[in-house]
Amino acid sequence: MTACAIEPTAENGGDDPTPDAPCAITADGTYAARLARDGDSWFPERWTLDGPEPYAVPLPAHQPEEPGTEVQPMADGRVLIHRLTQGRHAFSLLYPTGPGTGELPLGAVECPDEATVLRLLPPAPCGQRAYAVAVGRRSTALWLVAGGAFGPEHLAEIPGRCSGGVWLDRRGRMLALDREVGGRTKAVVVDLERGGEVSPLLQIAVGSDDRLLLADPDSGLLLIRSDAPSPGRPRLGWGVLGSTLPVRFPASLRLTDRALTPFAIQPGQVLQPESCAVGLRIDGPFDSWVGVWRPADRRLYQLAAPDGWLAGSGLWTEDGVLRLPYATAAEPCGVARVAAPAAGAERRSRGSAEMAPDTLEPETPEPVAPRPVPLQQAPLARLVTK
Repeated sequence: MTACAIEPTAENGGDDPTPDAPCAITADGTYAARLARDGDSWFPERWTLDGPEPYAVPLPAHQPEEPGTEVQPMADGRVLIHRLTQGRHAFSLLYPTGPGTGELPLGAVECPDEATVLRLLPPAPCGQRAYAVAVGRRSTALWLVAGGAFGPEHLAEIPGRCSGGVWLDRRGRMLALDREVGGRTKAVVVDLERGGEVSPLLQIAVGSDDRLLLADPDSGLLLIRSDAPSPGRPRLGWGVLGSTLPVRFPASLRLTDRALTPFAIQPGQVLQPESCAVGLRIDGPFDSWVGVWRPADRRLYQLAAPDGWLAGSGLWTEDGVLRLPYATAAEPCGVARVAAPAAGAERRSRGSAEMAPDTLEPETPEPVAPRPVPLQQAPLARLVTK
């Protein structure tokens, strides 16, 4: 197994924080990539996750990377890297070549306005293409930065400032973005096969901020953050893609002095959104740990994260095992496997990782949103499960 560098943290003696997005994983769970560190030098690192044992391959270039450099794994094992060089956003594909690193330049995107922020979107379902958004003062440009015929391609200009980024189908056609217009944020759908056509996706109340955090194409389960039930105080809720039922905001997903961020939904649960397990990152004043929740249970199971967890990253298997990548001095490239609690169970079954006892949030009534997810307004009927 090739050792991967440890990102220094408070636990292992470092002073600098880890990157905001420590680990990106392909949609099929085959590869992951992150920006790792050796001393003061940052370099890309690819993890292979589909074998009997996970292993990492460092992909250092001829000079260290900047701490904010973005990396993303592709389905063929190469790693996309996004660098900011002299005001230009340059993209390349990295791959191992024996003892060294090969690099295939893809081209660059120029943003004349210094206020524009360009960032990669989450890995596309196909794993063969990669997209980015350039968020300007009044509009957002959508770019295909890998997988095109002639380098980066400008696909669409979307009015408003966009954030987020969630794929709604397995083909990589429908992309959801959170668009801010007139001081309000609403999730919209961008159809990549119709020239970037934009349609409404989520509006719970006229004056609410409604963001889409995660979506599962198999079951249609959506994880949403909105202040509709309590204006000015965003809450986590859930709905179903294509449904006319209202969005619900479980009390179990509202914790005092803790931030909850969903990062993975159990796939393969066709037509069973309420049975899908959801993995959440829970951030407290001094640490982060893992939450597991199902709409049907209406309880949040709080689990200790494995040491060295690349916080906020992980994926579910179809049979309900949560895989959490981690890196420690003793095991610099590892994946903890945690079995989800059985549906309706009061306690979870133990996984292979050593975890703390469950903490169950009590079952309480769920407030509902005043309006359903208006997905009938978007061109999704023939593309998603109802």
